[in-house]
Amino acid sequence: MTVSENTTIHRVNHEIKHRRLNVLRVTELTPRMRRITVGGPELQGFTSVGSDDHVKLMFACSEQEQAALDNLDFSRDGVRPTMREYTPRRIDLTNGEMDIDFVLHGDGPASTWAAQAQVGQVLNIAGPRASMVVPDIFDSYLLIGDETAIPAIARRLEELPAGRKVLALIEIEDAREQQPLPSAAQVEVIWVQRHQQALLEVIKGLSLPGGQLYTWVALEKSLTRQAKRLLVDEKGVKEELIKAVAYWRLDPHDDE
Repeated sequence: MTVSENTTIHRVNHEIKHRRLNVLRVTELTPRMRRITVGGPELQGFTSVGSDDHVKLMFACSEQEQAALDNLDFSRDGVRPTMREYTPRRIDLTNGEMDIDFVLHGDGPASTWAAQAQVGQVLNIAGPRASMVVPDIFDSYLLIGDETAIPAIARRLEELPAGRKVLALIEIEDAREQQPLPSAAQVEVIWVQRHQQALLEVIKGLSLPGGQLYTWVALEKSLTRQAKRLLVDEKGVKEELIKAVAYWRLDPHDDE
């Protein structure tokens, strides 16, 4: 790694490889979140150096998609399996394991699969295509997300050293969805129950950590957009030091 890579946010590209992994364990984390631990020989060589990396999970929603998955035929003009992107929560190459946490929201190919997943089943994954590496060059961090962002937030917190200040704002269904988020850093977590508080109003009232601040936002698409504008226009967050991404869409036609 060069000196510049140690001191700047940078992108690392990876060779994309298809992996067929076995379900090793199923763990209930909260009433709405289930951890699927997968692994096997094909996990060797897996690389994920960014806390918010994502892999593509592949599911067959038709006989044609199953045939494409069985034959690993993902040609541009042919039928492709249905894919969804998820952040690996934990990677243990020594023991050949990877944890992926799923929000059980009642619909969608990934959530439906996770709800019925059992030891011995197979999960096909590919990627990550690239990692955005944020080196330890900031005094403080503001992390905002909902349940779908908890794996990435948890990974970031685990990576941070003592002496860093973190304010994490996480929108959840109810208090039962709170999870332990261990870190050596000085962390304040604000859990926002979506039916009791408006997330944007909570953001407006935040007192941001001092020093050089890095901000990361991952919510529903329209909410991410609104949160970013609020942070930049009203809270004074530097736009060049904020990463705001859409983890899902409430409106399937919102392709802006």
